[in-house]
Amino acid sequence: MTKGVKMTNQITFYDPTMRDGEQTIGVNFTIDEKIKLAQALEKYGVSAIEAGFPAASKKDFDAVVEISKVVHTAKVVGLARLVRQDIDAVVAATQQAKHPMIHVFIATSPVHRTYKLHMSPSEIIEKVISDIRYTKTMMSEIIFSPEDATRTEPEFLARVIQAAIESGATMINIPDTVGYATPYEYGELFEYLREHVRDFDQVTWATHTHNDLGMANANALAGIMHGATEIQGTINGIGERAGNVDIIEAAAAIYVRRQTFAKQTAIILEQSKHISDIVAQATHMPVAKNKPIMGRNAFAHESGIHQDGYLKNPETYEILRPEMVGTQASLPLGKLSGSHAVMNQLLSLGYHISRQDMVTILPIFKRIAEKTSTVSDQQMQDMMTMIQTNKMMGAIHE
Repeated sequence: MTKGVKMTNQITFYDPTMRDGEQTIGVNFTIDEKIKLAQALEKYGVSAIEAGFPAASKKDFDAVVEISKVVHTAKVVGLARLVRQDIDAVVAATQQAKHPMIHVFIATSPVHRTYKLHMSPSEIIEKVISDIRYTKTMMSEIIFSPEDATRTEPEFLARVIQAAIESGATMINIPDTVGYATPYEYGELFEYLREHVRDFDQVTWATHTHNDLGMANANALAGIMHGATEIQGTINGIGERAGNVDIIEAAAAIYVRRQTFAKQTAIILEQSKHISDIVAQATHMPVAKNKPIMGRNAFAHESGIHQDGYLKNPETYEILRPEMVGTQASLPLGKLSGSHAVMNQLLSLGYHISRQDMVTILPIFKRIAEKTSTVSDQQMQDMMTMIQTNKMMGAIHE
């Protein structure tokens, strides 16, 4: 950790699955699904739930209202452009929240300023000051995001953020909106801002990373190493285009590498599989088999060398116990499986066999395995029935 960065041992998680995640093509949560997810997220340990974009539609507005009623400890957040109609909608929608919060944003990069907003840098700063001051008269907790921060000139970015802090923002979020940054660059951006934003230590800082180049998790963790204390991410990493950083993966990484990060979180990792399943079911997007942590293959070992090591000590090939994230390991049997794993499975099926028996069994198993992707328990039982029958027939002939 760089000298001078405000230190804290606690990393919090901010979940925009119901807003950013809903921007995934084909995803459209019902209000009941959002309520169920919000309650699960609160139990999972997230500190804030971005429940929707109230000005976008009546359905989004109603969802934020209903979630405000059922969430007790987490902050309920509504998203708003720096547009007063948007801001008013968030204020109205979160009236019943125990801990209301607003997330306001405006784009700051040259490409957005020129082609989307048609605003000059000075006009953007004026709007930031005016609308955050307006928001502060109604909301005490304000997150400010300079959209496309990682493609914004660092000098201008620092000016915009300082203006936001002076106007009343309590948290600054640094969005890598199009997944452009590398971990080194993202970490260095936090260092630059720490040096050039006068009131850096007067607010808290968050990461918001997208996965367009496959670096969302690495970038979020780089932000944590350089002064951020909150990660904004979604469950299962859903989101527009290639998605957002996956909260489950980021929380697991911080746990596994806790000596490196010297941080802790309030996330209840054992509930990871449960909340992942809720989102997968609601979005009709099954988790990829090879996805880190939650993928079916994440704790599966088929290679004979890996299976042998795992059976001797799981730590040979597991850096995280599957039970810690609510799932379990598996040893699928296939053509690469060795004697140790095959024998272990036969013993679990109730067969009394020895190492010597495996001299006969393994070649027969290999012939079966070469004809299929994985060998099922039924195939194992059929194999043993055949072997036992052949032994009996041999004994009769003798």
